[in-house]
Parts: sequence; structure tokens; C-alpha cells
Amino acid sequence: MPIAPDAHAAPAPSRPPRAPRVQRVAVIAAPPVSMFNLAIPEMLFGKVEIDGGPGYETVICAPDPGPVTTTGGLDLIVPHGLDAVDAADTVVLAGSGSYTDPDPRILDVLRRAAAAGKRIASICTGAFALAEAGLLDGRAATTYWTYRKQLADRHPAVDLQDDVLFVQDGPLLTSSGYAAGIDLCLHVIRTDHGAAVANTVARLALVAPVRPGGQTQFTQTPLPPERGISFADTRAWAMGHLDEPLTLTDLARHAGTSVRTLSRRFHAETGVSPLQWLLHQRVERAKELLETTSLGMEHVARASGLGTGDSLRQHLLRRTGLTPSAYRSSFSRLAAPVPD
Repeated sequence: MPIAPDAHAAPAPSRPPRAPRVQRVAVIAAPPVSMFNLAIPEMLFGKVEIDGGPGYETVICAPDPGPVTTTGGLDLIVPHGLDAVDAADTVVLAGSGSYTDPDPRILDVLRRAAAAGKRIASICTGAFALAEAGLLDGRAATTYWTYRKQLADRHPAVDLQDDVLFVQDGPLLTSSGYAAGIDLCLHVIRTDHGAAVANTVARLALVAPVRPGGQTQFTQTPLPPERGISFADTRAWAMGHLDEPLTLTDLARHAGTSVRTLSRRFHAETGVSPLQWLLHQRVERAKELLETTSLGMEHVARASGLGTGDSLRQHLLRRTGLTPSAYRSSFSRLAAPVPD
């Protein structure tokens, strides 16, 4: 005879929430590797914290563990071999800033990683190894601009993209040279954990906030790399006042200069006009709010400085091809409501 439950019994202890799984990133140092390119993934992924713990575990590996030649003429000690790729969720190939024939062992491990469905990214000339492995045939890709013609000549089946910071085509990502690797890694962090986390990492690393890189389904034109810091304080001030109706006069007053000088030097530093830069940052703020809050569309528009819901819709459609509601549905980081 079944025993009736004791109505006065203490409830069973609730199970503690499961800690988020740390994602593993294997960074391949293909000699001669650029120390700058190699440092980018470790620096950015290492700054991600999720619920008080690390979001990523980054391991640097090489075909031959031990001393690895760098482009600066120094030897870097890399203790891990390419077997580290087998345990990784994401594989990043750091380029050298010049072309060298890829190591066949790297090509083999890249093919295995692709067959296993891992996310694979390259920084700078690392795209050559992805192309040599046959992973970029028929896919959109980019590389360091001085080597684009060489990549196009060697691998005509690659859909080579010009004048972009980075490109994602399915699980494969390629970036242009050097600092564009920062944008690629921030994009990966944003994809995994949302805009708020990615922008926090950017602030901790003292680099530009998340910038789109060339995915035509989500972007229009990326911001070019910044080439000066004389107006960095004004840009930081503007980021804290995006919800206000900022004008060129406001920016010039903060910078202590004339509107004409501001416009000329701002463009020289950022590659865009002050108002274009403001619009880009406002759209990015709106995207972050759509991802991380449940605010109504009019509230999101006001908080990001875009004014009205209609204006928010117009600019988001132009930049991403999605309405605000569709964008939130696709990228919201809020937990889904539990049905009654």
C-alpha cells in the first residue's frame, strides 16, 4: 500500500544552480608567430567573467612544444602541443603578419577541428592556413590587406572580402591584420555572452567597444580602426551621455576646440565624422539594451539617444536587417519566462 506523503515534512533541498561551463579556446602559435596577434585572444578571453567565474580557458599550443620563433626574433616557450585542439570549443590561429607555408600538421588539425564542428578563427595571415586546409572554399573571408591579392591568387575559390575588419561565415571567422583581431575576439565574446559582457571586456582592456566587422546580414559599414587619442576623453564622455541630444557644439565644447577643428581631427582619428560615430554608438547601445533588458522599444530608443521607436526601427533595420523585436527575439540574454 503506498504511503501518503507527510504534509509536514521539510521540503527537499533545492539543487544549487549549475555553474556555466567554461569554454575552451586553443590558440595555435604558427611560427614565426606575431606576439601581438598571439596575445590578443589570451588577453580578451581571459577578462571574461560569468557569474563570478571565468568564461573561457585559453591554451596556447604549437606543432612542436617548446621554443617557438616569433616575428620579433625572440623565442616564446609554448608548453602545449596541437592535441590541445581536440579539447577546445574554439580554435584560433594567430598569424605572423607575413606569409609562410603552413605546417602540414596544423592543416591536419584544422581539418579535424572543422569535421568535429568546432568554431575556427584566424587573425591576420592565419587565413592562409585555413585556405590551404580547404576550409574557406566558397566561403567569405578576409586577411591582412597587404596579402589579400596573394590569398586571392593562391585560392580563387575563397570569396575574399575587402575593407572589413573581420568576416564570419558559419563557424569560420577571419580577421584582417593586427588590431582587427581584437574586434574578432570581442565579436566571439558578444556572440557567446552578449553585448554587455563584450563591452565590459573592451573597457577593461582599454580598447574600442564592440564594432561590427563585415557580416552583411548584421552590419552596414564597420568603423575603421582608431588612429589617434587626442579626442579619446571626449569620445568616452559622449559614451556616457548617449541618451542626451548631443550636438557638434557640445562635443567641441567638451574638447575645448572649435567645431571645425573637432570635425577635421575627429575624422582623422576615427575615419568617420563625429555624428556618424555617435549614430554608430547609439545603435550599439540600443542593441545592448535589447539583448540585456526587457525595456519597451520607446524606452530603448530614448535611452540610446535614437529618440523614438520609429527611429530605432529604421536604424536597426538598416544596420542588421532585423526589427527591434526580431533582434531581441534572436539575441536576448534574458532567461525565458517559466510557464505557469
